[in-house]
Amino acid sequence: MPRSSNQKLKPLYLARILLERTDESNVMTAQDIIAALAAYDVPADRKSIYDDIDALRQYGMDIELIRGKNGGYYVASRDFELPELKLLVDAALSSRLITGKKSNMLIKKLSKLTSQEQAKQLNRQVHMQGRAKTLNETVYYAVDAIHAAINTNQKISFRYFSYDMSKKRVYAKEDKRYIRTPVAMCWNEDNYYLVAYSSSYEKPFGTFRVDRMTDVEVLAEKADKFDKAAFSISDYIKQNFGMFTGETIAAKLSFDASLVSVVLDQFGADTHLIKTSDSRFTVNVNVSETPVFLGWMFKFAGKAEILEPQSLRDAMMEMLKAACEMYGDSL
Repeated sequence: MPRSSNQKLKPLYLARILLERTDESNVMTAQDIIAALAAYDVPADRKSIYDDIDALRQYGMDIELIRGKNGGYYVASRDFELPELKLLVDAALSSRLITGKKSNMLIKKLSKLTSQEQAKQLNRQVHMQGRAKTLNETVYYAVDAIHAAINTNQKISFRYFSYDMSKKRVYAKEDKRYIRTPVAMCWNEDNYYLVAYSSSYEKPFGTFRVDRMTDVEVLAEKADKFDKAAFSISDYIKQNFGMFTGETIAAKLSFDASLVSVVLDQFGADTHLIKTSDSRFTVNVNVSETPVFLGWMFKFAGKAEILEPQSLRDAMMEMLKAACEMYGDSL
């Protein structure tokens, strides 16, 4: 059989063909494989195909053979199963952290981890149309730089911005670079945050939205030292995000029985539920007097009520008054 310059690459081309074109529903006969290899200018015969498939199996590829009519070879298992890839694709589509362009690039890469036929099932864009996405194209690189600095115990510098009404960036600190010690990354309400430390400030710990960071650089300067044993990232997140921001106060809340799952999701599965009637229950929890907490309570309308303390009830009333005044009415 005449040899081509690609002959030595035959096992690699064979692996590519099987990975791209086969799965449990799409098989290839030896003759199909010979034709596919010919497109790469790689001549083959049946015996060499059998030998190469055996070699790929020894290498670790899970290649199965269905015998009989309509039978053939196919890749039976991969590093990622199709349901796992669907979850990753949905995460890429729904994440506000990355732009639409980056989401599409990531999905194309994920599609290469399965067969071409199964990859068609990963085209799930229609389910996420209208999803708000970040405008910052450099988030990928910021995350990479931050993790590198954390792993090597070094400081980072970066610029930090917000948007004006023209969607133009407005940089903080008159565009001077921030210099911080990265401590940890955390996820909250569809946004990625950096928890950072600096010994130069009265409140040394701070949080930064990663999609608002740009030009992130890892510095040669070693990270500031702090008492890691005394710092709890989980406590910090609880105290600095959402309804637990700032100092907390003890509150007594009343809910409709239909909200049991919601309350346990929010305050934890160990929250003690006190049944007050067949249709309502109360809980005693620690919360902060913030618009986030008050808004969370308000969205349940008559199904949720603040019972104590009075200051928290007053705060809810003030929020409701301000909303009514904005819409031309008053309480």
